[in-house]
Amino acid sequence: MQKPKPQPERRLAIGGQQSGPLCLWKAALALVCVLAASPLAGRQKDAIQWGMGLIVNLPFPESEVAQVVQDVAQNGIVRGTKEYNKDEYVTGAAAVGSTRVFPEKAEGKVFYKVRLKALDPRNFKDSGDVGTLAVRYVLQPQGEKNTVLRIDARFVEDFRRVSHLSNGSVESAEYKDIHDRLDAIESMRATTAEAEKEKQEYRARKQQLAPMNESGSSSSASSGESSSAAPVPENVSVTAARPNAGTPVVPQTLEEHVKDLRRQVERTVKSPGAPLKSAPFNTASTLQTLPAGTEVLIVISTPYWLGIETHDGQHGWMLRDQLESLP
Repeated sequence: MQKPKPQPERRLAIGGQQSGPLCLWKAALALVCVLAASPLAGRQKDAIQWGMGLIVNLPFPESEVAQVVQDVAQNGIVRGTKEYNKDEYVTGAAAVGSTRVFPEKAEGKVFYKVRLKALDPRNFKDSGDVGTLAVRYVLQPQGEKNTVLRIDARFVEDFRRVSHLSNGSVESAEYKDIHDRLDAIESMRATTAEAEKEKQEYRARKQQLAPMNESGSSSSASSGESSSAAPVPENVSVTAARPNAGTPVVPQTLEEHVKDLRRQVERTVKSPGAPLKSAPFNTASTLQTLPAGTEVLIVISTPYWLGIETHDGQHGWMLRDQLESLP
């Protein structure tokens, strides 16, 4: 009896090659992997959200935010971008009332900062050539104590008039500058309140110690005891005399000790005088003009501004280079 001939194994053609059941399973698995990886690749590609801008709700009234934003718009620099690798940011910008870079109308109080003839600034999509770099700040009040701030940045080529959107670096860097200035204002408020509290506590303690000082001095005079044998009041600290010194020990009151400490952080106003600002920016209102030689106390320090207190209790801000150390 003749044995039947073995039938040839059926194969499916995939990609121009024949495949058996194992190859078919591998191909299906590969297809599933490709389909599963496609959304991930798309998400990675869209990780940079071009032209989204920045919107933030600030816990400050619109008037204060507007002063800070106006000062930032006038500082002459655009942060978060650069023309050359060695640069830190773009310089030569100016505050303007409007610009064609943002033709659409924005609702609220609007400020612009523009740099003309910018050369291929970084962090703008497909940017190239020379053009106009612009930043727009839009403020909308939210009640009396909050303000919504929106920041957008664009670059438009001069020749082709093509508009390039930002990846958010400029908006974030400009907001950080604004945020730091608002924080400095808040720190000054807290410092002023703390200083006023300390003054009140000092006055109250001084009033409490005054009757004790008077009774101690009168009893010492009536008993005829020498002042060197009298006990030292609580508000008096004695400066230790140097060995073999012929001069008597000089008592130093608490008030004198405080004055000595204050001298360590005091400064004088340089000639010809300088304005005392209500906040750490040039466009802030001037509280008063301090003449040259006026002594002030440093209560808070920032890279460019110093929060100071005058001898009559006035608090404000002055540029660091407008003050000098005591002689």
